[in-house]
Amino acid sequence: MMLESGTDNPFHDIFTTIVTNFTSDDNLVYGNDTGFVNDTEVEYTPYENRPETYIVPIVFFMIFVIGIIGNGTLIVVFLRHRAMRNVPNTYILSLALADLLVILTTVPLTSTVYVFDSWFWGQELCTVSEFVKDVSIGVSVFTLTALSGDRFFAIVDPLRKFHTHSGRATKLTITIAVSIWGLAIICGIPALVGSHIRVVQVNKDVSFELCYPFGPPEWGKAYARYMVLARFMIFYAIPLLIIAIFYALIARHLFYSASNVPGEMQGALRQIRARRKVAVTVLAFVVIFGLCFLPSHLFMIWFYYCPTAEEDYNVYWHVLRIVGFCLSFANSCANPVALYFVSGTFRKHFTRYLMCSRRSDSWRLRDGCATAHRDTSLTSTISRRYPSRRICNHHSTLRSKVLETSVTILPNGASNIKNGTD
Repeated sequence: MMLESGTDNPFHDIFTTIVTNFTSDDNLVYGNDTGFVNDTEVEYTPYENRPETYIVPIVFFMIFVIGIIGNGTLIVVFLRHRAMRNVPNTYILSLALADLLVILTTVPLTSTVYVFDSWFWGQELCTVSEFVKDVSIGVSVFTLTALSGDRFFAIVDPLRKFHTHSGRATKLTITIAVSIWGLAIICGIPALVGSHIRVVQVNKDVSFELCYPFGPPEWGKAYARYMVLARFMIFYAIPLLIIAIFYALIARHLFYSASNVPGEMQGALRQIRARRKVAVTVLAFVVIFGLCFLPSHLFMIWFYYCPTAEEDYNVYWHVLRIVGFCLSFANSCANPVALYFVSGTFRKHFTRYLMCSRRSDSWRLRDGCATAHRDTSLTSTISRRYPSRRICNHHSTLRSKVLETSVTILPNGASNIKNGTD
């Protein structure tokens, strides 16, 4: 039994009071402008008697540490290595910035939701926390949609100019990334204006405050239900549907192109395979996003649209609520972890920075002068070869000495090698 309570239903605690207040007009009694009170007596389980009080902070600590290290390293790699600055990596940088923003501003605040029974950070931080969270979610899902579209055009029509490493591609990518941030900020405005501190009276002895993002009491239940549905459609269902369409078309194209490429076009086939690897990386991000936010969306829809939420609340919904809460923030640290496993180039940079290695990333001389260095990015679509800057200094020196040397053939057939500088 996860909760101990004096009632027959062990889950009839503080949360079922909220469910009752939000789903039943008969039990909703507004006491003042700051919140509402409940007209029924409900047994209250103290937070120190709940296992999630001790589990959730540990999970959030891991999210914070992994998110800071992973996203911070990703940003450093992008800024310090010019070869990393291509179209898909620019979008991935935008994802890392959004994740780092929510980790630094929202995760430390919301990690206390299951530690203390009331929100004690104040109205301003409540507004900032909800606003930044919505902006981060918007940037993440809109960027994943843009990345999927970019992969579609790069694979299906690889000769389009804006998918090359040209200045035009860079400008277009930056414009799209900035527009995504602008759109995400617009989508976060409802949380900016609607978040407030709401007071809930559990019983005559217990009350608590919560940071509520769906408007003051006078806005009514209809507004809250509308916002839950709108967030589900804008931040989840519609973008994932668009992404699914892109990837269905990509899969269809790759299925036919891989079997119909003539022998003289094997170079193009190799390029398609390289871009397919990038598409797989983006798909991994999309799957992670979908899995991380699905539980929370399912719970919120049930919470606001099920007329019997109080009676139906059981261990399943209780666990789903907590898992969805943790996973929605865990998405902020998941992308660097996924990139570490799917990208060998990022794994190399990540290991080097984490271990503070001083080894240079430049090419190394080997036997002969054919050594070049491959320029690959975190999710590179092309492999470029650059000649050595030192052009085999050792062999050049030997060649110079040979040119400066004269060979004299003596009458007896012996040879006298005389240096031309003597």
